[in-house]
Amino acid sequence: MKIGFDAKRAAQNRTGLGNYSRLVLRILSQQEPANEYHMYIPKAGRMPFVAEIPTLPQLHMHFPPAGLWHRMSSLWRVWGITADIVRDGIDVFHGLSNELPLNIRHSGCKSVVTIHDLIFLRYPQYYKRIDRAIYNYKFRRACENADRVIAVSEFTKQDIMKYYGTPEEKIDVVYQGCDPVFSQEIPRGRLDEVKARYGLPDRFVLYVGSIEERKNLMLVAEALNVMKKRCDPGCEDIHVVAVGKHTSYADRIADYLKTNGLGGSFSFHHKVPFADLPAFYRLATVFVYPSRIEGFGIPMLEAVSSGLPAIGCTGSCLEEAGGPGSIYVSPDDPCRMAEAVQRVWTDVALRRRMIDEGRLYALNFTDEKLCEDLVAVYRKL
Repeated sequence: MKIGFDAKRAAQNRTGLGNYSRLVLRILSQQEPANEYHMYIPKAGRMPFVAEIPTLPQLHMHFPPAGLWHRMSSLWRVWGITADIVRDGIDVFHGLSNELPLNIRHSGCKSVVTIHDLIFLRYPQYYKRIDRAIYNYKFRRACENADRVIAVSEFTKQDIMKYYGTPEEKIDVVYQGCDPVFSQEIPRGRLDEVKARYGLPDRFVLYVGSIEERKNLMLVAEALNVMKKRCDPGCEDIHVVAVGKHTSYADRIADYLKTNGLGGSFSFHHKVPFADLPAFYRLATVFVYPSRIEGFGIPMLEAVSSGLPAIGCTGSCLEEAGGPGSIYVSPDDPCRMAEAVQRVWTDVALRRRMIDEGRLYALNFTDEKLCEDLVAVYRKL
């Protein structure tokens, strides 16, 4: 089978869409090497992350042809690419990041699109109007044109049905996995080196993700304030390490902490390379992910895969990523978040139980399982 992929994000993005795209390409090419895998990349001079795919020599890369499409690579990706798909004899084309070429039906090959989330429809206040309009047009057209739609969670599946009227029988839920590095042991020397380089405390609460309003990290700051005012035992020892891109929202959190005498209770690390991230999970005591809404919530899965007890929030899909062994609270209840952090921080037996249950749940997201589910979708076409 010849399978083509919109590989723009795999080539250019360090964010979730890029990580997902590289994950799919790696797993399929490792687990099902008999197929041919073709990556369609709009800019040959802009693909800093494709080298992270260990099976790259087995993949076929395609770029816009010389002339008009080379000069207008963005237009090639949404329109001109179809002629290349026909030329290359592609059997299945998979849009990995919410989109398909607008004229994909003229290619003669079957198509699949992965929809990661429709957060811009549920929480429009977090997006610019023009971005919402573009996303809505592209995502809706992709769901209409695709032969199969992959949703990365049951929550996202329900949103696709609700907002776009896509028939349930057309949608397959295929969960995301996370990099196997998070479940692998890390030598003590490497952990000590990372701890010293970043000045990490002996025990800490970890957050990983973009530090933006939707991710709701302020809830954790408010929870610390609740613990301080209640004089909870040991609350003065709790330190939060937040790993993520700096934004104005991070400044708001820092101002809140300073105003409430908690300035020393948080530390922010904004440029942590991926290679160091697994060590952060292994060094932490508790993981918190207070996001209001996610398409899946990869950091929750990374945490339980790493053997770290995790606390998430209700209201979207984090229960699907973190499993039944994790704890979930309302994204608007700092008192419940304070109680959850305090319990996990102080109760050794609870932490051990959460770690065991989390690691067991993470076995549902192996490379083999993800590959099996993806191939099952292709075989339906």
